[in-house]
Amino acid sequence: VQLQASGGGLVQAGGSLRLSCVASGRTFSYTAMGWFRQAPGKEREFVARVSWSGASTSYADSVKGRFTISRDNAKNIVYLQMNSLKPEDTANYYCAADVHPLTLAAHYWGQGTQVTVSS
Repeated sequence: VQLQASGGGLVQAGGSLRLSCVASGRTFSYTAMGWFRQAPGKEREFVARVSWSGASTSYADSVKGRFTISRDNAKNIVYLQMNSLKPEDTANYYCAADVHPLTLAAHYWGQGTQVTVSS
């Protein structure tokens, strides 16, 4: 599976961004997808996960109510809509495929897209 993330950038606190991740190379429609992030000097952390059908989603407590993960299986794309952004959301955001619902371990990773939130 190849994953290509995009949509990062610089935004002021309170603003919004939408990240996109295009998947190829495998049956995307049957694969749970997720977003993770890593801030400088910190470990990578889970952000959000969506089931293969899109019917089930889960979020880290730190983004719940502000971020929304969704997918378009016809286009092989997964999105992360980020609203009410905070400076602490600044990180490199990674798209992942085949994300386990309990362990949140992922088998495939894309390159990151940088999100910077200014105060």
